[in-house]
Amino acid sequence: MTQTITIDTGATTLLCEIRERVAIITLNRPEMRNAMGDEITPYIREQIRDRGRDDRVGAIVLTGAGTAFCAGGNVKGMGANRGQTMTPAERIADLKIRERGLTGALRAVRKPTIAALPGAAAGAGMALALACDVRIAAESAFLTTGYRNVALPGDYGVAWMLSQLVNTAKARELMFTAARVQAAEALALGLVNRVVPDAGLQETAFDWAREMANGPAAAMAAMKDNLDDAPHITFTEALDREAERLVPVSAHPDHKEAVQAFIEKRKPVFNQG
Repeated sequence: MTQTITIDTGATTLLCEIRERVAIITLNRPEMRNAMGDEITPYIREQIRDRGRDDRVGAIVLTGAGTAFCAGGNVKGMGANRGQTMTPAERIADLKIRERGLTGALRAVRKPTIAALPGAAAGAGMALALACDVRIAAESAFLTTGYRNVALPGDYGVAWMLSQLVNTAKARELMFTAARVQAAEALALGLVNRVVPDAGLQETAFDWAREMANGPAAAMAAMKDNLDDAPHITFTEALDREAERLVPVSAHPDHKEAVQAFIEKRKPVFNQG
């Protein structure tokens, strides 16, 4: 029987469980379309940090309860509380810390991360999805930058991540218009990796994450390092860094197991360390 470990996140607005080395983090404010705010975002930061360090976890699925992934910031509450007693410089410093602790921390996780989108991923919610390694969307899901509609330029690295995934002209169009990108178009653009029927989203996302979670952890962490470096370094630098990472990982027991499994024509069993 598969064991499910329920994690106490400290809030009913965020759920987390671990199953077969997959941590499933669920934004649980369906009545608010899982909008961010002080009721949920600090707990997301904690779970990203803690599950990223958790040896029981090989991959992370981030999803939303109900019919939305995350609608971004709570528009009705914008400007109502946070920062009212801060100077502009203090507010900037505070936001930098919060951004780095959320999408910054998510991108820094050295395990595969999957965003499963049951519906809207808007504004900061879109940034949260883009910060994951891969995205799987229900057919009814859509993404929108949304910032134009609230007269803000964007946060949580959305413009940078968007520009990495689509061409710069398309990124500008999506930022300037806040157009809704339906799941099928998002797939064509490369914003999501897979689109599945709504009813099959969570099961498919879990199966995909489980496959990644039970892979060779050390090799996959080094893969993420190589992929993160790729857009910013020359080809020669990439060759050098790949060599610097491959040689130590080649001494890992997982590599020996993979080679032996290949020879014996069986599926490898990695030690997850």
